Amino acid sequence: MTNPTPAGLPEQPVAGRTELPVEETTDVRTGPEVAHELLSVLPLLGEWHGEGQAAGSAGDHRFGQWVRFAHDGRDFLSYESRTWRIAEDGTVAGPDVRESGFWRPRGEDEVELLVAHPEGLVEILVGTARSTTSWELATDVLARTPDHPDVTKAARLYGIVEGALMYAVDHAGADGQLRPVMSARLERIR
Repeated sequence: MTNPTPAGLPEQPVAGRTELPVEETTDVRTGPEVAHELLSVLPLLGEWHGEGQAAGSAGDHRFGQWVRFAHDGRDFLSYESRTWRIAEDGTVAGPDVRESGFWRPRGEDEVELLVAHPEGLVEILVGTARSTTSWELATDVLARTPDHPDVTKAARLYGIVEGALMYAVDHAGADGQLRPVMSARLERIR
């Protein structure tokens, strides 16, 4: 059984996963030579698909996610993430969180992550590559529009475990306490 997709988007069945309306793309691991500076984030390169759990003011919910880490030969990875709410029956219930940005390695084990959200939040996180497949980041700067809920700090943990990309995102409000916002397990699709 396939899920309906918006006009112009092909259906992409993935065994055992909810089908998400993701556009067909080419393999982002091909193309220009990868810059040497990207070695600390190289395992992220590619496209990933999977499911996760989100928490927030609208309640907890499942989501499906598609993420792309790409390069154009320069010393950064572009990052794009799209999520879709998943209904209790396993169908796509509509679009959810979307973000885009850049991963910028600095030195052997330092990394910066710049993320923009269409809801009016921009995060600049800095951290370290804890190993060749694990990255821990915390906010350096946050900026938000007046109508975005108050976010005072953020933390992200990414890791590749047994070939799957797993991550957790935490945000803090006015009280300064970090709380889980979303986490997922994604499988490489390209």
